[in-house]
Amino acid sequence: MVAALVMVFVNKMVLNAAPNLTVLFMFFQSLTTVLLLIVTSRFTNYVEIPTIEYETARKLAPLILVDTAGFTFNAFCLRDIEAAFYQIARGLVLPLTISVVAITSRSRPSWSVVACAAIVTSGFFFGVSFSDGVPARAVPTPLGLFYGLLSSFSIALHAVLVKSSLPYVNGSSTILSFWSNLGSAVLLGCLAGLKGEVYDFWTMVKSNSGGLKWDWATFFWGNIVTGIFGFLISIAGILSVKVTSPVTHMFSSAARSVLQIILGVKIFGDIVTTQRAASAFIILSGTLLYTYVKSRENNNPRESEVTSTQKDLESQTVIELKTEKSDEKS
Repeated sequence: MVAALVMVFVNKMVLNAAPNLTVLFMFFQSLTTVLLLIVTSRFTNYVEIPTIEYETARKLAPLILVDTAGFTFNAFCLRDIEAAFYQIARGLVLPLTISVVAITSRSRPSWSVVACAAIVTSGFFFGVSFSDGVPARAVPTPLGLFYGLLSSFSIALHAVLVKSSLPYVNGSSTILSFWSNLGSAVLLGCLAGLKGEVYDFWTMVKSNSGGLKWDWATFFWGNIVTGIFGFLISIAGILSVKVTSPVTHMFSSAARSVLQIILGVKIFGDIVTTQRAASAFIILSGTLLYTYVKSRENNNPRESEVTSTQKDLESQTVIELKTEKSDEKS
């Protein structure tokens, strides 16, 4: 919870200070995670660093592409909306995950699961419908909401691809994290160059040395803090599911979401209307109800795919992340 909250709010501070360097900021985060994994592997056998092989990279390419897309859309969404509204903007993660799993596994979820997804979806649409009396700065832009939708869809695809990709790395979560972050760093570095952010960064550095004001300290320290905590999220998400249960993990995620809204108001002065508070409550209620329903369902082969993928989803606090790389996966 601490790692995820630090990621969201430090990310928001950096994106506010340098909104034109969003992709470059994400590149530094991925690169830092890769370096920390390499350093950690020198001191413990629990972190494994794989040999770079073309065949493995080719097999993991779909996961890396989706992971990079989710990383980027997360950042753009957080940049364009208030931190307190972030939970609502990405409120379709659960319904989209259930839909993707149902399509890929060619199985129909139970009506109880469908009802839970419907509750979450209604909470999302209730939250994004505009209310009167909200200041212009607090109104989410259509583009910001679109980024939130793309982010939610990327997380849903990522949850499915993680399960199919684990056999390529002998079931090792740390090896998969290394490949994913290394691939993301390469793609984001290329995208930052094509987008002109590398040139913008260099221009801002030179301008700052010439006497113009740029909050380089926030950008510099923000990269270090989010890089470290992004690495911690990749470890914490795995440990949380392993030492507790998906239900317990989801309850902690729900508590984190409430704290995120409160801190958004306190730190950034975000606006939380009655409508937005009700929307967040509906989304959290539907999500918690879903975990309760899944814990009560019998081990039916037709539904086992959804259960296992839910566990995969919960271990990705970094979507949120990588927010959550900007959250997570969690």
